[in-house]
Amino acid sequence: MRLYKAIAAGVLTVTAAAASVVALPALTETADAASGPGVTANLWHWNWNSVARECTEVLGPAGYGSVQVSPPADSMSKGGSVWWDVYQPARYVLTSKFGDETAFRNMVAACHSAGVKVQVDAVVNHMTGQGSTSYGGYSFSKYDYPGFYAPWDFHSPTCAIDDADYVNNAWRVQNCELVGLADLNTGSDYVRGQIAAYLNKLTDLGVDGFRIDAAKHISPDDIAAIKSRLKGSPYIHQEVIYGDNEAVQPSWYTGNGDVDEFVYGRKLKEQFTGQIKWLQSFGQSWGLSVGSDKAMVFVDNHDTERNGSTLNYKYGATYKLANVFMLAWPYGKPSVYSSFTWGDSESGPPSANGGFVTDSNCSNGRWTCFHREMSGMVGFYNAVQGTSVANWTDNGNNLIAFSRGNKGWVAINNENSSVTRTFTTGLPAGTYPNVAGGGSVTVNSNGTATVTVPAKSAVAIRVGTSASPSPTGNSATVYYYTGWNPAYIHYGINGSWTTVPGVAMDTACTGWKKKTIDLGTATSFQVTFNNGSGSWDNNQGRDYTIGTGTSTVKNGVVTGNAPNPCG
Repeated sequence: MRLYKAIAAGVLTVTAAAASVVALPALTETADAASGPGVTANLWHWNWNSVARECTEVLGPAGYGSVQVSPPADSMSKGGSVWWDVYQPARYVLTSKFGDETAFRNMVAACHSAGVKVQVDAVVNHMTGQGSTSYGGYSFSKYDYPGFYAPWDFHSPTCAIDDADYVNNAWRVQNCELVGLADLNTGSDYVRGQIAAYLNKLTDLGVDGFRIDAAKHISPDDIAAIKSRLKGSPYIHQEVIYGDNEAVQPSWYTGNGDVDEFVYGRKLKEQFTGQIKWLQSFGQSWGLSVGSDKAMVFVDNHDTERNGSTLNYKYGATYKLANVFMLAWPYGKPSVYSSFTWGDSESGPPSANGGFVTDSNCSNGRWTCFHREMSGMVGFYNAVQGTSVANWTDNGNNLIAFSRGNKGWVAINNENSSVTRTFTTGLPAGTYPNVAGGGSVTVNSNGTATVTVPAKSAVAIRVGTSASPSPTGNSATVYYYTGWNPAYIHYGINGSWTTVPGVAMDTACTGWKKKTIDLGTATSFQVTFNNGSGSWDNNQGRDYTIGTGTSTVKNGVVTGNAPNPCG
């Protein structure tokens, strides 16, 4: 844990059936973040233009309640070579390597238009520990920020936190310097005012909540005093990393808001690299630092993915299964982490032009875009709210299954081979798409279903979706004229949409892609197209409406009852 804090500061270096339809909730099912964040997508180190696009095209349609963005304040500059420079603020001006204030404002507006609230990672415990020039061209020194903070605004005399302090001396943890960073005197009325003004400026720009970075190193009384000056009622969660027998405890901070629950991810790593059968009793009794109502939970974040305490994207299918569990299991407020791939744990994201972060590209192998893989499970999470776990089943090792009341059912297979069983799902009879992957599940009148869960895979079904073919056989064959290869058709039938990016289309002939869709009882449906890596045909902001039979879409024009354009 000490190593991760030093790095952060920059001082140390289903085949249940063959169906391909996968549905997710319409935007009207988006979680209401006014009373909480819903499912958070933590788009760490994404620039503002990319976050705006993702809110519009992915997060909103998938039902994510909020997006957490990286620190927007001007910071010491390492020219994009590292990730941690943004955690050393130089001033509270919105000129960062992710974009300027205009881009930030536009991002917030775009996310709100998509029904997604915005949380900001706020670094207010300290300023810098090195450097002299910011991304915005501002000159500073460790204890002198002209026109902003002067040497007397920092704790003095200076002292350094050592490992023994974490166990023996809460005062030093909260008042001394964290790995050489200039520690703000958050007991000062002036400093409190500056911090509150920064957060209020963000609120004025539409920001809905804050992650308080390094909250463990600030007295909870100081945070309370700053919070008392804030406008409105922003959602707050605080980074208070739990350590056994430490002097500062996460429970001290729950009066100010929620707490980032670091034990959660550690425990999931233990189970998903061991035996997941034990998860039947997973909860606070496992040693989690705060209760479910105060916990922001995650499988990993930017610190833990690098220090080895949790799973990360490099664990592949096992990592995905742990996230499926998080979104299916009723504990805390889940956050899905999505960032860039790395070899060197200090390396920064793709950047150019002085270190400014380039647009996220989900097809070039540098951005994980993992939140997209969880789109179907976000709909599951939203659908099962308020229900309890029932119908638990396991195979004594690494297959588990359970229902959430009569709203949803999930099976998670962390074995190295497929498992076929008859499960009690608790759901009404019907055929449901697997929102955790491909295929569908048919539930019988007694609520049971015989399901094959492939190795290292999950099957999840929920109410409000249907993969059943229409008794009348309604279908639509769509030809789309495009230069994209591949091309995807993303569509909604009666308000239930496919998981982004949708379903891959087949090549029909030169210039044309094709897909046949079962419509059930519907006689028309809504459609848009994309290339799977961020480019969309949004028809001037509108979806195409397509009916049964054969239709063509070319240059923004839909032609119904059309002949086959390929002859």
